[in-house]
Amino acid sequence: MEFLIDYGLFFAKSVTVLVVIALVLALIASNKQKISGQNKGHIEVKNLNETFADYTDAIKSVVLDEAQLKKEHKDKQKQEKQDRKAQKKSTEQVPERRKRVYVIDFDGDIKASANSSLREEITAVLGLAESQDEVVIKLESGGGMVHSYGLAASQLTRITEKSIPLTVCVDKVAASGGYMMACVADKIVAAPFAILGSIGVVAQLPNFHRLLKKNDIDYEMYTAGEFKRTVTMFGENTEKGRTKFLEDLEKTHVLFKDYVQEHRSVVDVDKVATGEVWYGRRALDERLIDELKTSDGYLLDQAQKADIFRVEFTQKKSLPEKLGFAAESTLDRLLVRWLSRVQSKRWF
Repeated sequence: MEFLIDYGLFFAKSVTVLVVIALVLALIASNKQKISGQNKGHIEVKNLNETFADYTDAIKSVVLDEAQLKKEHKDKQKQEKQDRKAQKKSTEQVPERRKRVYVIDFDGDIKASANSSLREEITAVLGLAESQDEVVIKLESGGGMVHSYGLAASQLTRITEKSIPLTVCVDKVAASGGYMMACVADKIVAAPFAILGSIGVVAQLPNFHRLLKKNDIDYEMYTAGEFKRTVTMFGENTEKGRTKFLEDLEKTHVLFKDYVQEHRSVVDVDKVATGEVWYGRRALDERLIDELKTSDGYLLDQAQKADIFRVEFTQKKSLPEKLGFAAESTLDRLLVRWLSRVQSKRWF
């Protein structure tokens, strides 16, 4: 028992030293970055056709025998030679280029934090994309704040306003604010069991008024404007305030329904705007989507006739962020190791 107490104290001291060092280094690095004003991110582009080809080559290298591999190599060289000759002959006429597909990932949380990356990625793509190309958004989101997802949907309209085809692929979920984004697309493709819909608005908050009153604690709030606050967490909510709050929710719901109807006129909005969700197959019946297919299947099909590029805005992590992540990982590992040894009654 005494050893366990000594070890616990040693562990606590070690953790404290690590945290203090990390905080000091983070403070120094933060000050340096403020002075330098460095750019925090950049665009990265990856050719997915090459990635798919690498996968295929890796399988062939194991599955095919040596004679088959040699034949494959000769056929490939022959085809490349023919392509070069055809290109030389077309000196007077500019050859038509292949379609380009630009792929952007959006993984949404309740605040639609990926908005900052999405705007940069779309700006980068719009600098080159043309009407013969296509933008594919791989969307995963269960929704969140109205204004945040309204902005995300507006970012996607920048693509359609340029007359560039927009496709949204949903593998898991595009509900509520996520579906608000998806309905902007010219085409929505979803996996058979992806969750879609939830065209509704929800708000909830606890109220501690009775608890405060029971303990003789006063809560005072001053506002200018009759409905500056309708319901609160600590004050006594009135029927008038609740009624106004519900009216505001209903207005937001109407805006949501109108938005879906504007961008996806094939949908019977009154039928689907009940807050319900549908799995992919049922969503297709309700015309919430256009096709059942995973994003992987859709992109692999496109690779036969188009050049596919994954576009990502990569945030440059500051040294404080890196140190914080490293310190967190170290603490996690130490805690896991300590708990495992305590549980198994083994010590250092």
